[in-house]
Amino acid sequence: MQRIIAAGLFILACFCVSAADLEQTIAAVKPSVVGIGVFDPLGAPRHELQGTGFAVGDGSIIATNFHVVERPLDEVSLQKRVVFIGSGAKPEIVEASILATDPEHDLALLKIEGRQVTPLKLSDGAMLPDGREVVFTGFPIGAVLGLYPASHRGMIAATTPVVRASANAQQLSLDVMKRLRQPFMVYQMDATAYPGSSGSPVYDGRTGEVVAVINQVFVKGSKEAALSDPSGITYSIPVKYLRTLLEL
Repeated sequence: MQRIIAAGLFILACFCVSAADLEQTIAAVKPSVVGIGVFDPLGAPRHELQGTGFAVGDGSIIATNFHVVERPLDEVSLQKRVVFIGSGAKPEIVEASILATDPEHDLALLKIEGRQVTPLKLSDGAMLPDGREVVFTGFPIGAVLGLYPASHRGMIAATTPVVRASANAQQLSLDVMKRLRQPFMVYQMDATAYPGSSGSPVYDGRTGEVVAVINQVFVKGSKEAALSDPSGITYSIPVKYLRTLLEL
């Protein structure tokens, strides 16, 4: 019996992330996490933080949610899309452009010119089992609290189907109807995310490999409309869809 207990504890230790390992992983991930926003020379304030992103590929590509960059820029007021690099009151602000989008899976890629950020490594895209411990880092309520990255730990609670509903029946198309019949799978996480966390990388606390992208606003609108905010349940898009978008 003692041998069985010892073996069980050994196996458990292999799957749990030690405090020291987690500290090192978070410290390594933070420099790759950026803010996504808009510069408005006529606005007050001029800079608006809208969500979170993270560097991938060669470091000049930033991954985030489509809903973070979905709103078109106001050309009359000369708005520009920007990425906030670093943290604190005086981050580096770099102009960015939309490189590619995947509205169905709520993903987008931005391109920054003349600047590279240390990219995060993506996992191989294999779906994670329930109970797998994960971490995500981003800027929750960043518009109020500022550009100070916060990390949260949780676990994969379930893999569940979701669809992006249309605002009204007139917007239903053949593609939308197909998605209603064949919804894609997302992770339901036992963790709490807030506005501003959208686009945050979800990663393995031991290796730092990205396994998903936080997607609270998109999924919450169709799955948890009757629940108060925050619900304590967060959804994220599996990284395999991001890998596909990067191949385009």
